[in-house]
Amino acid sequence: MRKVVKFGGSSLASAEQFEKVGEIIRAESSRRYVVPSAPGKRFRKDTKVTDMLYGCYALAEKDQDFSHELQQIKERYQEIIDGLKLSLSLEDEFAGIERNFKAHAGRDYAASRGEYLNGIVMAAYLGYEFVDAAEVVFFKPNGEFDAQKTNEVMGERLKKMENAVVPGFYGSNPDGSIRTFSRGGSDITGSIVAKAVHADVYENWTDVSGFLIADPNIIPNPEKIETITYRELRELSYMGASVLHEESIFPVRSEGIPINIRNTNEPDNSGTWIVESTCQKPRFVITGIAGKKGFCSINIEKDMMNAEIGFGRKVLQAFEDNGISFEHVPSGIDTMTVFVHQDEFMDKEQNVVSALHRIADPDMVDIEGDLALIAVVGRGMKSTRGTAGRIFAALAHANINVRMIDQGSSELNIIIGVRDEDFEAAIRAIYNMFVLVQL
Repeated sequence: MRKVVKFGGSSLASAEQFEKVGEIIRAESSRRYVVPSAPGKRFRKDTKVTDMLYGCYALAEKDQDFSHELQQIKERYQEIIDGLKLSLSLEDEFAGIERNFKAHAGRDYAASRGEYLNGIVMAAYLGYEFVDAAEVVFFKPNGEFDAQKTNEVMGERLKKMENAVVPGFYGSNPDGSIRTFSRGGSDITGSIVAKAVHADVYENWTDVSGFLIADPNIIPNPEKIETITYRELRELSYMGASVLHEESIFPVRSEGIPINIRNTNEPDNSGTWIVESTCQKPRFVITGIAGKKGFCSINIEKDMMNAEIGFGRKVLQAFEDNGISFEHVPSGIDTMTVFVHQDEFMDKEQNVVSALHRIADPDMVDIEGDLALIAVVGRGMKSTRGTAGRIFAALAHANINVRMIDQGSSELNIIIGVRDEDFEAAIRAIYNMFVLVQL
């Protein structure tokens, strides 16, 4: 058994948290490759080290004195080192960081140092080998992640090591400069390492015990998702569920490697398993509910639209020409509705309307704003009759008017449009219908 374990910033925010992580790793010899994030918040009003580095570098970019800010970062790491009773000095690393900050090495370099330094501390604490991610994670000249080169180089490097620590979040450009993934990118690094070493499991340790069926800010103590497929997770992540960086799915998905989301503070909790496919029957008809506010709909009506070849292409061209991407396009015989992000659309709405009339010649264009989209996702829905009807019944009972409903042919998810002001009530109504009544 070979496992890759990634730990988030909250799991590594202090020496006490490091000790919890050490106990987890040492509990199973199969946890051979470790991907750490930068130290996160120790308490609610604390500052993440990555944000401290951004602030420090902002001063360096302006050629202002940043010694005080850099000293605060040094103290954060020294507090961890002292708490772990390590005979480790980061003076040389911080001297290099200071030089590179003064030389304006870039924001990506600055942000990456949190993971880099934490990787050194983690390797010293565990007695594992340290591998600088810049030496094994590569980006192309155009900024895209170079998956093939990374997989080859990292796989060759790590197969010679029984145990190793690879910092998350960053890699290197062809010229050797540092480049980072987007925030939360340590999840991606963990997935990349798992693929390179042909891991049996990728464990992602954070501060929650897996995925929840709904947002706990809306539903008090929602039920946990025991098992979720990659496809279900993709749908929920797209609609706002954010325990795992959505791009971290792709490297392991291609290898069929399962992901296990675990809680550092509750290591005995089995968490959530993310798998390619499963014969396990889900506990509930639905797997999860997620959504976003801030959409608007553009309803285009034209008699005999269905008989006009190319009408849909013409409509979407009006949005493309104005640099606007669409979210959903439900349609009827004589109507076609395009859902877009309202903040992207507002300043260009009249340009789009003009383009629609010029290109598609509709009978009418009607715009409605302040809408929310909710995704009800579940592999169990296709084998259960009446799911859409139950959603309508739940929303009707809560006096919520449905503005749109769209179901893909896979029957994996149903998208519902409601008014922004009804968003939370709609999620509660759906959760009550499909989860609470079965408990």
